[in-house]
Amino acid sequence: MNSTQTKYKRTVGGAFLVEESDPNSIFIYEELSEEQRMIAQAMEDFINAEIEPIWNKIDSKEGIEIGRKLLEKAGEMGFLGLEVGEEYGGNQMDFITAIAWTEKACASYSFALTIGVQTSIGIAPMYLYANPEQKAKYLPKMVSGELKTCYCLTEPGSGSDANSGKTKAVLNPEGTHYILTGQKMWITNSGFADVFIVFAKIDDDKNLSAFIVEKEFGGVSLGAEEEKMGIKGSSTRQVFFNEVPVPVENLLGERGDGFKMALNVLNTGRIKMASAVTGMAKKGMQWTNQYALERKQFGEPIGNFGAIKHKIGNCNAKLYGIESGLYRTASNIDSKFDELIDEGMSREEAKWRSISEYAIECAIMKVYSTEAGSYMADEGVQIHGGMGYSAETKIETMYRDARINRIYEGTNEINRMLSVDMLLKKALKGKIDMMTPAMAVQKELMSVPSFNTSASTEYLAEPLKMVVNFKKAILMVAGAAVQKLMQNLKDEQEILMNISDMLIQAFVFESAVLRTIKLKNINGAPTAGTEEMTYILMHEAANVINNAGREVIYAFSEGDEMRGLLMGLKRFTKLNPYNLKTARRTVADISLEKVGYVM
Repeated sequence: MNSTQTKYKRTVGGAFLVEESDPNSIFIYEELSEEQRMIAQAMEDFINAEIEPIWNKIDSKEGIEIGRKLLEKAGEMGFLGLEVGEEYGGNQMDFITAIAWTEKACASYSFALTIGVQTSIGIAPMYLYANPEQKAKYLPKMVSGELKTCYCLTEPGSGSDANSGKTKAVLNPEGTHYILTGQKMWITNSGFADVFIVFAKIDDDKNLSAFIVEKEFGGVSLGAEEEKMGIKGSSTRQVFFNEVPVPVENLLGERGDGFKMALNVLNTGRIKMASAVTGMAKKGMQWTNQYALERKQFGEPIGNFGAIKHKIGNCNAKLYGIESGLYRTASNIDSKFDELIDEGMSREEAKWRSISEYAIECAIMKVYSTEAGSYMADEGVQIHGGMGYSAETKIETMYRDARINRIYEGTNEINRMLSVDMLLKKALKGKIDMMTPAMAVQKELMSVPSFNTSASTEYLAEPLKMVVNFKKAILMVAGAAVQKLMQNLKDEQEILMNISDMLIQAFVFESAVLRTIKLKNINGAPTAGTEEMTYILMHEAANVINNAGREVIYAFSEGDEMRGLLMGLKRFTKLNPYNLKTARRTVADISLEKVGYVM
């Protein structure tokens, strides 16, 4: 734990929907300590020295072997065990530090996958769930890079429905080994992995178990390297297990806990995905802005044109939203971790429980960041014009690589439905009181609306008001859907995804508002571009929440009920006029001057 890290007030995961947040209670990117920045900078220096000079080789099959060697170098420099305990060769850093480091590490083209799998879904299951003997045997060598690892969950017939996997483990007559048989696919780092974290069902168990499988056990074979749209320099193969003898002491965790284990590890991967997108998007903005300044048409740089500034302004705003929600969530995870440690829990259990507490926010940030990342990559290509379609440019690589982000760590569709499902389950269990604020919204809708038009003098008065109103819109729409559809709601995937879209926008927008206010409080004056980006995000959120809300209302209501809900939705998403053109141009001008991200 970083001793300089301030403890911030946290809330229950998902409770942002029904609670009012104080700007001073959240952590923002600008509050990273000098130590945290130095650790992140060390990784950036490594990327600049080892990756950037050969980026085009990294983006090819040649990059697989290069990545393997670089993984060993990263281990020598202490980069592979930031969150692992010192007794296993790690650095025992807090989660915010890991997030800041991940941003830099994943701005590395295909190598982002190589190092990301090793440090996240490769090492994490071992650190969080292995017994002391297993940790002592494997973790130090994983942290040093001597042992490479991969995570074997997905099968040809089981992707999002991971628990339906067919890989089997049967105890031999002597009771000394599990005999493992099955097939896994899309396994990153499998081409050079020494250790495989494999999920399989023992006998006819309902739930998966997990195993630590060494390649040297025998019976492990690999398919050819996959031909992929992007991330071409990462190893991706099918893995076949043909009666692999796995010692009984290599069962990871408890029997039948594999599915729960997989979900908890995926939560880590989801929030770190937002950090990875942030790092690559910042690089993309540098390339794009540089091109916009150098490329001339009609006698002047294309960055001077309104159409280009429109794109640059929007991209900056989305990145501001990602960063705001990302560090807010990471800080909440750290605060929960500290609380659990104070209660006497082990570091390992406290780690996975603290991340699990904010599984809703992890899913939200995974969806928002990966879709915003794809948007930014697409706009980057567009600003580059014909050159953006050329394989000679880095932006073309970013565009292809960005597409996979919406698929792995659980597809965005699955994450959308999960976020709503987890929220409703917390409400049913009494962990979040959604009933009281939902009833208050219903009461408000039955009352005469206020016609007070006096302007508030509070800083960011309208955005603060809209944070509250957007939450009311969600409570109104989701509450009506639950009341009308009851148990059938779980089968209405379109409705769940629409509600999730509303939830995502509300969380990201609120995070941006709180950050903008906190920056003003810290600096004594607004930070250039932050107000404009906040208003850009507000208008995007209003549009998405209004459109998604109407789709939900149309799907289950009619007559007076529909009219009442639509009137309420209109009330809660109505905005005052605001000049978005000027806001985007202001942000773009700052961005072009910095030749990169505004912040």
